[in-house]
Amino acid sequence: MKVESKYYEKKNEHVECTMCPHNCKIMPDKLGICRGRKHENGKLWAINYGRTTSIALDPIEKKPLYHFYPGKQILSIACNSCNMRCPFCQNWEISQTDVSTEYIAPDVLVKIFKEHPSIGVAYTYTEPLMWFEYLVDAGALIRNEGGKNVLVTNGLINEQPLTELLPLIDAMNIDLKTMKSDVYKKTLHGDLDTIKRTIELAHERCHIEITNLIVTGLNDKEKDIDAIIDYVASIDKNIPLHFSRYYPNYKYTKPPTPMKTIDYAYQRAREKLNYVYVGNVPAEDGAHTYCPQCGNLLVERLYFRAAMKGLKNHTCQKCGKEIHIVL
Repeated sequence: MKVESKYYEKKNEHVECTMCPHNCKIMPDKLGICRGRKHENGKLWAINYGRTTSIALDPIEKKPLYHFYPGKQILSIACNSCNMRCPFCQNWEISQTDVSTEYIAPDVLVKIFKEHPSIGVAYTYTEPLMWFEYLVDAGALIRNEGGKNVLVTNGLINEQPLTELLPLIDAMNIDLKTMKSDVYKKTLHGDLDTIKRTIELAHERCHIEITNLIVTGLNDKEKDIDAIIDYVASIDKNIPLHFSRYYPNYKYTKPPTPMKTIDYAYQRAREKLNYVYVGNVPAEDGAHTYCPQCGNLLVERLYFRAAMKGLKNHTCQKCGKEIHIVL
């Protein structure tokens, strides 16, 4: 199935997609950079509407979202699309290449959601923002059934479609890969200013958490890490920040992120932010939630399983500090 794209402009010979800052100028019978939009007969079509590569029931911690219904499960689905070209992509098989898909209509997605012990639907694994029309349709139905809509995203979307979408979204984990504009542009084929705007607008409308994959030789200098921390702190010190360890994948063969770099990021961030985590590492402390005031263990996590330890509603049982967490 295909539906007409909601954001594009008709030109003389081409159409210009206005969904993301690439603003692809697409000639007849050609695709945009995301591979999910095609120019046919003078119109731009979302040819990936409902076309799903993967569906699974995941712990919410796997997104990762640590402050949004910890310990709960969420139905997770993915489209075969992405509008960035990260050379170290961990899911490149389904984001950067064409694979077989199955059409799941919005009402069928609702049925699947209701058949499982899930708090809602996470649009994840690839780039869900390139599923925009489907997100709007499916998200409204999921919301009507009492479910939550979650995005795990690179944040590369223009402001108008983002503003339309945000009222349907309950939580987002947004990748902030670097604070270097040139790296975003030349290496990742993204735009830093757009991602920052997405973070700032989303923070006003829904629960957000941020992930920074520390990649060897790309964004692993202390000044790179400090810039990420300072930016997040400038918005809200209560935003959970996840540092993730890189391993060689796709076109990138540099060695895994040194653990001393991960340790630096974790310790440094805790000086300025209330909730800091590390992923893709065996460290235990980096997965738990502690009270930022008294250090009391609040949520204990092991292999994506979460156990409530020191929370009473939204406060620390030991000192009474309010904890920024959705339960």
